[in-house]
Amino acid sequence: MTESRPFNRAATILLTIFVIIAVLPILLIVIASFTSEDALIRNGYSYFPQSWSLDAYYYMVKQGITIVRSYAVSFFVTIVGTALSVLLTTMLAYPMSRKSFKYRNVLAFFVFFTMLYNGGIVPSYIMWTKIFHIKNTIWALIIPNYLVTAFNVILVKNYYANSIPDSLVEAAQIDGATEFTIFRKIMLPLAVPTVATISLFTGLCYWNDWTNGLYYIDNEKLYSIQQLLMKIMNNIQALRTNSNAALLGTGAVDLPGTSIRMAMAVIGILPIMLIYPFVQKYLVKGVVVGAVKG
Repeated sequence: MTESRPFNRAATILLTIFVIIAVLPILLIVIASFTSEDALIRNGYSYFPQSWSLDAYYYMVKQGITIVRSYAVSFFVTIVGTALSVLLTTMLAYPMSRKSFKYRNVLAFFVFFTMLYNGGIVPSYIMWTKIFHIKNTIWALIIPNYLVTAFNVILVKNYYANSIPDSLVEAAQIDGATEFTIFRKIMLPLAVPTVATISLFTGLCYWNDWTNGLYYIDNEKLYSIQQLLMKIMNNIQALRTNSNAALLGTGAVDLPGTSIRMAMAVIGILPIMLIYPFVQKYLVKGVVVGAVKG
């Protein structure tokens, strides 16, 4: 025990340094969002700004119900999209992991093929809008790009094949369990670590996504928070560079163009920062349970 104490101290110091390195940029973003526009322009970003200001957040608050609605859209898309993605991914990976499935190699080839080649943006846009007609629907933010990814499917398939013994599945079949019962009561509970991992990363992808909205959403009522923030930033840039902005009664010179970038970043990551500690608890628990059961 005494021999491990120096190692524990060194590991603690090293991890503390890494944590500080990771936290400092986030802290700088938060401080910059509360810094006045003039101070940012004159002195740049600083952990100790000369003057503070809430102008960026006042501007965001003026958006009112629009931001609340966009938050609701993002939460709905993230929750529903992640749930559907995990369900489809784990179900697709299950037959690929079963040696008794005759066409598992063929299925694996088609899944792996999508990691190497894709049709591109234009064919994808035509397919989703002209054939599936998802433009300006909530499904346009859920289905394209993130619903099922080959990497996640292969990750879960390998976990099924390498971490869950065939004898366990064979015992369930002898007891009369159907394939769906085996998947629901054996494969999924034992795959908690992998399921938790792909859920976390898929949720982050959905929350941070703005490309689907850019391509498929014109209705402002369906704007996600990321798409709304991008639109606000573009509007501010247009007003600040428009020589006729004064005619619109905008006072474009006073718009917090630099600080509002930081405020938008804070608003975008705030829900994730608040939720992640609770998600991490279940993620760590899932890893421990999966290791014990494995």
